[in-house]
Amino acid sequence: MSNQTAIFAAGCFWCIEAVYNRLKGVHNATSGYINGHTPAPTYAEVCSGSSGHAEAVKIEFDPEIISYRTLLEVLFTLHDPTQLNRQGHDVGTQYRSGIYYLTPAQQAEAEAFVREAAAHFDAPIVTEILPA
Repeated sequence: MSNQTAIFAAGCFWCIEAVYNRLKGVHNATSGYINGHTPAPTYAEVCSGSSGHAEAVKIEFDPEIISYRTLLEVLFTLHDPTQLNRQGHDVGTQYRSGIYYLTPAQQAEAEAFVREAAAHFDAPIVTEILPA
């Protein structure tokens, strides 16, 4: 089986990238921006909220070693998916929680995972699940 890609947002992308890069089976995790309306936004535009982008991490992984499900589980241990547009002291739409799927299978798995995870949180999960 060939490598696959996952894209997640969970607050500050550098913090999330560092964790995923340490996982066995992850070949590379790279910070970037996703799902905004400004082409090629600058960091300042993203931080201002004017571009509409989320700070996200693209994860290239070997599904024979680490599953998409495991990557989702890690995501929900790294941030609070019930926080709307913030994580800790980082506040703004660019810090929203998101799962950006690349295939229908990823969409289905993400939706099922979030439904299951909801039972473990006292507040509703606000993680957006959208096409990348």
